[in-house]
Amino acid sequence: MKTPLAWLLLVVLMAVSCLGVAQEQDQETRWYAVDALNAGLDQPPDKVERQTPRDTVRSFLALTEQQDHAAAAHLLNLNELPREEQAERGAMLARQLAVVLQRGEWFSLSSLSARQDAMVMDATGQNPLAGQPRRNLKLATLGTDGQSYQIRVARYRVGEQPPVWLIAPETLTVIPRLYEEYGPSWLEDHIPERFQGSFGVLKLWEWLAIPAFLLTTGVVGWGIHAVTGLLTRALPSGLPSIFAQMIRLPLAFIAMTLLAQWLLDYVVSFSGMITATLRVLLIIIMAWGVGLIAVRLVDTLLIRMTRRLVGEIDDTKPRDDRQLLTTLYALRRAVILVTVVSVAIFVITQVSLFETLGMTLLASASVLTVLVGVAGQAVLGNILASFQVSLSKPIRIGDLVVFEGQWSYVEAIYYTFIRLRTWDERRLIVPVRYFVSKPYENLSSKQAKLYQTIVLTLHLSADVATLREKFKEFAMAEDQVIEHHKLACFVTGQHEATQQVSFYLMGPEPMAAWEAEAKVREKLLAYIRDHHPEWWPRDVVVLSHHDIARGDTPAHRHITRAATVREVDESSPPGGERPSTE
Repeated sequence: MKTPLAWLLLVVLMAVSCLGVAQEQDQETRWYAVDALNAGLDQPPDKVERQTPRDTVRSFLALTEQQDHAAAAHLLNLNELPREEQAERGAMLARQLAVVLQRGEWFSLSSLSARQDAMVMDATGQNPLAGQPRRNLKLATLGTDGQSYQIRVARYRVGEQPPVWLIAPETLTVIPRLYEEYGPSWLEDHIPERFQGSFGVLKLWEWLAIPAFLLTTGVVGWGIHAVTGLLTRALPSGLPSIFAQMIRLPLAFIAMTLLAQWLLDYVVSFSGMITATLRVLLIIIMAWGVGLIAVRLVDTLLIRMTRRLVGEIDDTKPRDDRQLLTTLYALRRAVILVTVVSVAIFVITQVSLFETLGMTLLASASVLTVLVGVAGQAVLGNILASFQVSLSKPIRIGDLVVFEGQWSYVEAIYYTFIRLRTWDERRLIVPVRYFVSKPYENLSSKQAKLYQTIVLTLHLSADVATLREKFKEFAMAEDQVIEHHKLACFVTGQHEATQQVSFYLMGPEPMAAWEAEAKVREKLLAYIRDHHPEWWPRDVVVLSHHDIARGDTPAHRHITRAATVREVDESSPPGGERPSTE
């Protein structure tokens, strides 16, 4: 009997021991156990709330806004300070921390947990910490002297007293260093006390200083833009002046950004929300300006290479030159794409978007994918089609194409559209996807030279041999007609009283061939009109004496035929009677 009872007693003791260990481990994950808390301070007043992380931070900000720094000290863990210094230094650290939080980084109280255990509530199940209590939370991350420091709140419990949330002691050690970085600026030290009060989300002096800040940077940017314009006019015409003209706007914005950054660092500092917003905008504008100048530099080099290697481009240029220019434009688009991606990565890393928005972006990735897919479908499709055109090269810069009945030169191929120059110097802007989805005729695909056909409708009595000789004479006299051995003239059709005569000539390029065709046609028409007017198409009208006797003549009968000359044949009809002339 003793043995079973001993074993049972041992099992009970082990269960109790395990239960105690589990309870102790659970307490270690829910709070930090301490022997005493801020022993050098009096009992905290009733207006100090420390039950949840949100209560602690809200109470701290409210007390420091009321300049009650002694009460705000109860929201700091001052255990690492000597007991006799906690009251004095606690109030000072509370005042300094309030300034640092106000000017260093803007944060939202709603992002802090309102639960006593700070448990992460995530219905989606994507957060690995979901359902776990926490005892240490990050409030903000601030940098100074190239180092990053975190301001944290933690949960503490003394004996059996209710646990409370306080500013962690590791935060208090870096407050003086952060205060030197984010403390009052030179301008604020000279602002009268009556303007130091708050009005809404900002202080009174900030409502006046922010417009003056923006106006000052705007005036400097306008001045840089104007000076750059004067410099552009002073430079000799050419690539330097073109480049200076291109970078006027980004250079002005970069100057404004540098000035604003200097003012924020050494002259004035605003509240955390305004400062955070301004710094993000400054980073974006600076990255945009530098990236745009890089793109403008590529454009200038592209212009120089075009002028040096290709010159004015059309389909009279060799095929290799036009293909080179198309490749250069494709390279430009690749440079722009790389620049945009680099700028975006730089902005994201500088603003630390992944750290603050990473979980939100992951949680809403499907929604963002749908929105981007719907809103950017046309843009992305045009970009991909543009790269397709650049790689496969169905058209090249300078090619002559017939698109929807318009004779046009391909003047430029951009990310989302193609610019066509018509023969009458108009510009057609065609989306790339629309262009590649429609059939078009590339007259310069293999070579620029082109056959043109002149078609004349003449009377059957026209002498084709004579016309053939005259056509060759007129065509060989034109400078824009090439390959004279390919000149040809044939009868390509016949009707009751007419024949269709076609003349074929070749030009070095489509527009020159069209012009040569028009000139040779004029000469042929003039020759027929002056020397053989009887070759024009005409109707044969036969009138009998009976028709004449009853007055049925062409004067009384209106007989017409489109594009013909009405005459009366001089030959006699089968009955031997000679008709009267019209």
